[in-house]
Amino acid sequence: MLDTLDAAAVRRWCTSGLAALQRHQGEIDGLNVYPVPDGDTGTNLVLTLTSAQQALAMDLGTLPDDGHTPHGHALRLMARGALLGARGNSGVILSQILRGLADALAAAPAVRGRQLAGALADAATAAYAAVARPVEGTLLSVVAAAARAAQRADSDDLHTVAGAAAEAATHALARTPEQLPELARAGVVDAGGRGLCLLLDALVEVITGESPGRPAAAPAAPHRPGAAVRETGSDAYAYEVQYLLDATEEAVARLRGELAGLGDSLAVVGDGDGTWNVHVHVNDVGAAVEAGVVAGRPHRITVTRFADHPVPTPGPPPTPSGGRAAVVVATGAGIAELFAAEGAVVVPANPSTGELLDAVRATDAARVVVLPNDPNTQSVASAAAREAHRLGIKVSVVPTRSPVQALAALAVRDPKRRFEDDVIAMAEAAGACRYAEVCHAGREALTVAGPCRPGDVLALVEGEVHLIGQDLTDTCTAVVDRMLGGGGELVTLLCGADAPAGLADRVRAHVERAWPFVEVQAYEGGQPHYPLLLGVE
Repeated sequence: MLDTLDAAAVRRWCTSGLAALQRHQGEIDGLNVYPVPDGDTGTNLVLTLTSAQQALAMDLGTLPDDGHTPHGHALRLMARGALLGARGNSGVILSQILRGLADALAAAPAVRGRQLAGALADAATAAYAAVARPVEGTLLSVVAAAARAAQRADSDDLHTVAGAAAEAATHALARTPEQLPELARAGVVDAGGRGLCLLLDALVEVITGESPGRPAAAPAAPHRPGAAVRETGSDAYAYEVQYLLDATEEAVARLRGELAGLGDSLAVVGDGDGTWNVHVHVNDVGAAVEAGVVAGRPHRITVTRFADHPVPTPGPPPTPSGGRAAVVVATGAGIAELFAAEGAVVVPANPSTGELLDAVRATDAARVVVLPNDPNTQSVASAAAREAHRLGIKVSVVPTRSPVQALAALAVRDPKRRFEDDVIAMAEAAGACRYAEVCHAGREALTVAGPCRPGDVLALVEGEVHLIGQDLTDTCTAVVDRMLGGGGELVTLLCGADAPAGLADRVRAHVERAWPFVEVQAYEGGQPHYPLLLGVE
């Protein structure tokens, strides 16, 4: 039984929490509010905490003597790693919870019950601040309940406070369907909240040496690995080398010059505290790593041979004119090529904060607009924008929720306008583009359009299920009719990787018959899960 939380306990908590998330990753991924087989909250939490654990691998003795305790250093490293590795809304919120804990406990001589309770309150405040429009019935409600229970415990006993927080979190998770109708209709609890409960239970286990032994919040669902578009390099360079580096700015300046002579796609991004993320494409892997050893202390070294991951990419990013650039998140090789043709730098789907930050830095532009193209990536993009500001780069996030909105936004870009005015114009164009997604249900559920069964065709308009059908083409044409009923002059179709041959042609023919004055543009998008994405402008 621990009386206080020291650095070793923080490390054990991170390791134990990550193991718990990995064991329940498929279950959490399966907690979708809609019956669409693209749930990734469990995966995002695992990737976020994996980054936190890797950051904790840094030797605490190398950190500056800034008055913080060893447990404070450990918590700060954990929070910083989680931020740079954060994926999705759940990952960003988790990183802010860890940041709140770290800020509150960094200078505390000892972490006992009351200190933990105060830190959980700060963590809940930081979590709510990370979300533009907080919604109850989510991870936010769970962390708030845990913080309130910890304070009500009013004890210096670490076990008492941690146990009260974990118990309250479990009860709050069970109440999330009462707070959020989408969860009630799907018959599930909040996925992010489930992940936080696992982490709090892991903390109790570290403190007491005993597992709380709580049952699973939902039946386990098989994990579905997400499809991702990744870079494949060029004909000139066969390997991607990445590592974190502890070094001075002077040493990194020399490193940049050396790595530039070894390869291309070079990006070296710092966190402002002496840690840098190094990325480069080379043929001589040894020389790239050795250059890092000369510059400082490399760690988290990864080497990828592009030939082992043959996925098409849109090619090297263009050089932005006038000190401006656009970074776009894309799922599907065809969609990536469309964005590259518009002069944007493309980042694979479901990026971390660090990956988006790397892409922003790699543009070498002073002003960058980011188009996330997914509601779950918007908070990650905002976190990357805040980090970029620390590096002197102005980043504005246009809150696109679909690739068709990003295409509309990029079409109105004008480098002759002031950057701020250009961002406003892009946001207005994106907002004027209504979007829909057509997919197959992966589970039985109750939606706002009625009950559905696995295999049914679903048409989601602006993220809400509007139609449930049996035939893919009929459902696609029906949702086009519904959207054009509200007006529109241009329909954009993006066909997915599993779309049947001729789907776009059949939808186009229907529009030409039923809506003769509407223009139709169709492209091969290559996105997974959704045979058709469409936009109406």
